[in-house]
Amino acid sequence: MRRFMITLMVLAFHVAAFAQPEIPVEQWKGKTIMLIAAHPDDDVYSMGTLAMLNANGNEIYEVILTTGNVGTHDPKLGKMDLARIRKQEEQDALRTLGIPAEHYINLGYDDGMLEYENKKEVVEKLVRVIREIQPDVLFAFDPGKGGQRWHKADHRSASYLAADAVRAAMWPLMFQGHITVDDLEAHEIREFVLFDTAEEDVNMVVDISDWEDTKVNAFSMYVSQFGSGLYDYQGPDISTEEKEKIKGMILTWIPRRDGKPVEVFRYHKGSVEEIGR
Repeated sequence: MRRFMITLMVLAFHVAAFAQPEIPVEQWKGKTIMLIAAHPDDDVYSMGTLAMLNANGNEIYEVILTTGNVGTHDPKLGKMDLARIRKQEEQDALRTLGIPAEHYINLGYDDGMLEYENKKEVVEKLVRVIREIQPDVLFAFDPGKGGQRWHKADHRSASYLAADAVRAAMWPLMFQGHITVDDLEAHEIREFVLFDTAEEDVNMVVDISDWEDTKVNAFSMYVSQFGSGLYDYQGPDISTEEKEKIKGMILTWIPRRDGKPVEVFRYHKGSVEEIGR
């Protein structure tokens, strides 16, 4: 029994150690990559990697589920005001990353309420987008490996909605009207780059040394989410002193390995139905 358990442990280590892309992510070219997330700033987990992939000739799309319209402590801002602000911030961030504005899709749900929305409706919308764009790779919140990964409410919902939509998109009899009426095709995604994953499940580390400044500059576009802007939003133009303070704060949030700035992920290749195993 002891030898059997040791064999299983060695096999598990072998699988985890070699769960990397056959072609390193730094060498990816010509892929279509889709990020599905909850809020306009959820791309911050992978901004450096996305900027690198875009520069290397991959097409990047971001699909955001909510408008982020409650993420403020400023009593002067209403939901419509904040939704407009965060849309502009996201577009400014994407421009900094080099991602075209037309590659940004927002499904328009209310911030903080995803778990109360009609799940079938949300999944159908995501399935349609997946079938229209036909991505090779999905970036998304990690739903968890072996057990549910705890995320705050919208992140938790987004992780499962993304996985469920990927599964539905590959079956031609699911949301069949897309195919019989709209001339779309069923589409299967078989590569996944999952962020905000548990440390023990990280199996892909991307060196973003060449893209750290780009990430910091893009991240700092979310003025309504940092510093005084979170409590008393005065517009996108802030003082040089406050901008530098925000950038310094962002730098402290970027993980480092061997002194290098990195982004960490769980990479999975294969069926989405195996993503939690």
